[in-house]
Amino acid sequence: MKKQNVPASVKDEKLIEIRRNQMIKGAVSLFKEKGFHRTTTREIAKAAGFSIGTLYEYIGKKEDVLYLVCDRIYDEVSERLKRDIDPKKGDTKSLLLAIKNYFKVMDEMQDEVLVMYQEAKSLSKEDLPYVLKKELEMVEMFEAILKACVENGEFDLHENERKLIAHNIFVQGQMWGFRRWALQKLYSLEEYTNSQIENLLTGINR
Repeated sequence: MKKQNVPASVKDEKLIEIRRNQMIKGAVSLFKEKGFHRTTTREIAKAAGFSIGTLYEYIGKKEDVLYLVCDRIYDEVSERLKRDIDPKKGDTKSLLLAIKNYFKVMDEMQDEVLVMYQEAKSLSKEDLPYVLKKELEMVEMFEAILKACVENGEFDLHENERKLIAHNIFVQGQMWGFRRWALQKLYSLEEYTNSQIENLLTGINR
């Protein structure tokens, strides 16, 4: 599934990236505060630091902004995970390191994760499958580590068990962001991470 082509009347690719980065930053703050539907394109333009006319030089419609936000968030998370995760090692240490690094990324991108979790449902029927596929690709990174662990004799897990655990890890990381109003009153990030890892290993080694 290919990346959607968001229209721009400007031809300078570097300038497009700069303006869209400004747009995304402003939109995340507004979507978090007001939600996608209650936020206007004029407000997005103002938050980005340019006029509504300039905004429409880089998008075709308001929904394009939400798509760019979700696409950028998944790209950044995915790139950072790929730097930190080595799915070929196949040992418990590499799995735990991957989880800790992933939770750290989720902590650093709390606002973006919250917006993505709340507003992805507002994506168009053309954009949503693409964004969801990117999410599944990140889940598959954890599944690959678990598969390697099984092949190396670290764990004894069936394929469906590996898939479920990979999804659980992914959601637990996101949960630190979208349930932060409750969780961060109870745990530091380190405490939360260690608790989730302990629960995970208890379940795997049952």
